[in-house]
Amino acid sequence: MSHRIEKIKCLIIGSGPAGYTAAIYAARANMNPILYQGMQPGGQLTTTNEVENFPGYVDGVTGPEMMIQLQEQAKRFGADIRDGWATKVDFSGDIHKVWINDIIELHCETVIISTGASAKYLGLPSEQHYLAMGGGVSACAVCDGFFYRNHEVVIVGAGDSACEEAHYLSKLCKKVTMLVRSEKFRASKIMEDRVRKTENIEILMNHDTVEVLGDNSVVHAIKTLNKTTGEVIEIPATGFFVAIGHKPNTDIFKDYIRLDETGYIINTPGTSKTNVDGIFVAGDAADHVYRQAITAAGTGCMAALDAERYLASKE
Repeated sequence: MSHRIEKIKCLIIGSGPAGYTAAIYAARANMNPILYQGMQPGGQLTTTNEVENFPGYVDGVTGPEMMIQLQEQAKRFGADIRDGWATKVDFSGDIHKVWINDIIELHCETVIISTGASAKYLGLPSEQHYLAMGGGVSACAVCDGFFYRNHEVVIVGAGDSACEEAHYLSKLCKKVTMLVRSEKFRASKIMEDRVRKTENIEILMNHDTVEVLGDNSVVHAIKTLNKTTGEVIEIPATGFFVAIGHKPNTDIFKDYIRLDETGYIINTPGTSKTNVDGIFVAGDAADHVYRQAITAAGTGCMAALDAERYLASKE
């Protein structure tokens, strides 16, 4: 299957804040890391127009610009940044095997998984258009809610995360309209009660999103369908938040790495260690709670340090 085999000390699968930070620390520790950027070089932040909550950027920074800077910093210390993505792994033996693009076979002493998670979207063409434009569609209220302070926004979702994000937005926005696509919440009772008791949150049950409306660059309203009455209405809004979950990009590891019921990698608490010696995890592939650039970067540091100590213990 493979055209060539390459032996390496530290492989980092996936980019983004977690992967690049791991590369910086691993390179400075003379681990000669090789990082494959994956299907989306730079990760989810490449779809984020403005990042204002990452320490050190006084005036903010765009997501793509931050990722370029992190990549260049990793390269400065000697990290080998490559295009390509992992298509198969075999962690059953002492040698950790990873195949890149089904062509290159890597034999790794350590592997840091930083493949992240992908936000789920409704899949509407208008939603994807404004997401790409950076003009009003987001899957992270904590990341982007600040830009909509004193505005009216719409959020779709019915679980604990949706309720938490709606409540967060209610502290910033003039009005939050919450669209629940069924006749009941999936959230815990305490979270449901919290949003129901928040004065500036209006909840519309059994409503589907039909279209995101705007002037081709920014969002102006959300067209919705009341599935009970068949009525179609337009809700004025400058922001549309999608909170219907994330899917961790971990499928290729499931035969070897312990995952939870939704696919997130289970790490040893307080570390980046997985159930396989020499395999570590960083960022959103294991984090379904915080999902922030700063926390991803922190776990990237942890993974590199854990990998360094693992290698030292083998000498």
